[in-house]
Amino acid sequence: MKPPAATEAVAYLDTDTPLGPLRLAASDTALRGAWFLDQDDLPAPSPAWRLAPSHAVLCQARAELAEWFAGRRREFEVALEPLGTPFQQAVWQALLALPFGATCSYGELASAIGKPKAVRAAAQAIGRNPISIIIPCHRVIGRDTSLTGFGGGLPRKQALLAHEGHRYLGRHARTRRVDSGQAELPW
Repeated sequence: MKPPAATEAVAYLDTDTPLGPLRLAASDTALRGAWFLDQDDLPAPSPAWRLAPSHAVLCQARAELAEWFAGRRREFEVALEPLGTPFQQAVWQALLALPFGATCSYGELASAIGKPKAVRAAAQAIGRNPISIIIPCHRVIGRDTSLTGFGGGLPRKQALLAHEGHRYLGRHARTRRVDSGQAELPW
């Protein structure tokens, strides 16, 4: 994600999840980011960022994530405002159209946005997704069902997919899905 301008106010909050702490960031009206604290692309708060534990959008996102991890929610309702190029926005909208439990390949996602030859560009846009879990980039897998990459790490991707009913026995990029059905969860 291109971080907000240094003078633009951003509220943030760190919250615990079963897969590790997550930093949530928001404008006054919408969620702009959700990153695991150990992700390489976690933006460092600038002086314009303010810790806001009672911010309405951040509290809603935290509550919805807790419900999702507890199995009581399949769709998120928090307002989203990820910052990116028009192409990235199209890719992220296509990700949002993938329902809980669905997966697709990079090629299928590129085709879904009307750019079937833009597989690599779509993969790069997926890699720049600033709102982990809620914009479900973990649902994109290799054409052969392999795990492929994930900014939060392959163990987290495996756990997120298991939560949605996809079973992988390994945690490396070439691991393929073995069957569908609820797998054992780490939480």
